[in-house]
Amino acid sequence: MRLRIRHTTQYSFEQPISSGLQQLRKTPKSSHNQTVMSWRTGIVGGKKELAFDDHHNNVVELLSIERGATSLAVTSEGEVEIADGHGIVGPHIGPAPLWLYSKPTPRTKAGQGVAKLVQSLPSGETLERLHALLTGVYEAVAYEVGSSEPEWSAEDALTAGQGVCQDHAHVFLAAVRQLGLPGRYVSGYLMLNDRIEQDAMHAWAEAYVDGLGWVGFDPSNGISPDTRYVRVATGLDYSDAAPVTGTRTGGAGERLAVEIEVAQQ
Repeated sequence: MRLRIRHTTQYSFEQPISSGLQQLRKTPKSSHNQTVMSWRTGIVGGKKELAFDDHHNNVVELLSIERGATSLAVTSEGEVEIADGHGIVGPHIGPAPLWLYSKPTPRTKAGQGVAKLVQSLPSGETLERLHALLTGVYEAVAYEVGSSEPEWSAEDALTAGQGVCQDHAHVFLAAVRQLGLPGRYVSGYLMLNDRIEQDAMHAWAEAYVDGLGWVGFDPSNGISPDTRYVRVATGLDYSDAAPVTGTRTGGAGERLAVEIEVAQQ
């Protein structure tokens, strides 16, 4: 399936910017069942300084904001061809070593809630247990837009019993690492069946299974990713794969608008 994607981030500021830098992780990867046919980033109010691949093999674009700017618009768009891997992503490529993805982070540190979730899993083959975990997270954390805070941990989401896709991925990863398996966070785009316009990127998780490699799981929808999913960035948790991070001086009174369109070409 070929998907057409357009992702615009629009900032406006009540006070002019003195200086600012942003890192973008919005460019899909040409690997693992997907091929980027075309992709471009357009910028108004700033310029691209350079691009590089980070240690998670993510494409990172570094942007500078024009001095005195009161607005910044960044549009990333293109087409991606997706092949159906039935959730199987494949071998680990690096450059980060596989063992790194077994390391807990503050957002994915296992506590009593995660331990209870892991203990409830049936015995059996690793893949069967992971699919049971997928269902367990889906049932334990209800999807509610705006119900969580950006800095929530897996335990926070389990305690609240609600969250968004970011929280679902963190809970799943905390449990995967508690099982002794490598796991990684994935940010990307998802084509929805009922609409083209969206206001945020999607997130899910992958676990490493011997003999298969990386396998994807989307706890928010209770399924493994299919041809509607476009992988963009990966990492230990959200902080490694956030679409936009940065710093600036000046620019008080920020307002942000995000528009995303994902459609079959």
